[in-house]
Amino acid sequence: MARMSRLYAADFAQLVAIHFRQAPTTAPPSVLDRSYLDLMTWLGDAVTREGVKMHGWSLTPRAMHFLMTPRDEKSIPSLVQSLGRNLAADLKVGSVFSGRYHAMIPQPALWVLPVLTWLEYLPVQEGLTDDSLAWPWSSARAHTGVVGAQPKWFQPHPDYWQCGNTPFDRQANYRQLLFEGLPKRINDQIEACLRGQWAMGEAPFLETLEKITGRRVSPAARGRPRKAPV
Repeated sequence: MARMSRLYAADFAQLVAIHFRQAPTTAPPSVLDRSYLDLMTWLGDAVTREGVKMHGWSLTPRAMHFLMTPRDEKSIPSLVQSLGRNLAADLKVGSVFSGRYHAMIPQPALWVLPVLTWLEYLPVQEGLTDDSLAWPWSSARAHTGVVGAQPKWFQPHPDYWQCGNTPFDRQANYRQLLFEGLPKRINDQIEACLRGQWAMGEAPFLETLEKITGRRVSPAARGRPRKAPV
């Protein structure tokens, strides 16, 4: 079966997952922190160079996850390749990523904020911390107003601005979203869409996206197709 084309639609944010070939779970914290600091530097350079709007990120020993709006169809692949080259050169290995990256598109004004909170809750889900705000290698601090936590290349998604009329309101309301977390069924739904590289949204949105992308953006119905009436 031919592999489907990358899921891309102009002006829509994508949730991107890049898994490491080997998670450095046994490395000392000081070594991991240096790697994360280097990754953040390379990420900022790539975001600026590729013209990507970076709305959220999470770096863990298992994977890197980003929510970003690409400038064009080549922006995200180029960014991923750049990170891979820099990391491979730093670690002096041939390959650092486990296969191709995965991406999904959440419907704006409906699924972007849940996807963003899912992304920033990953360090807690992976047992790295008890508090999303205690993990310095995600955008949780940038969204909740921690001083010095907003890189110049960070651009909050328009849906984030709907969290409140003032910076304080937005930060407080978003902090509450992170604290409450997501129901398991929503977590499972986001993860399934990311694994399958589908879009996530209501039927009219999915239908519009299929016309834009020229490919299927949601799983086919299970079972055999119905026979047409004679």
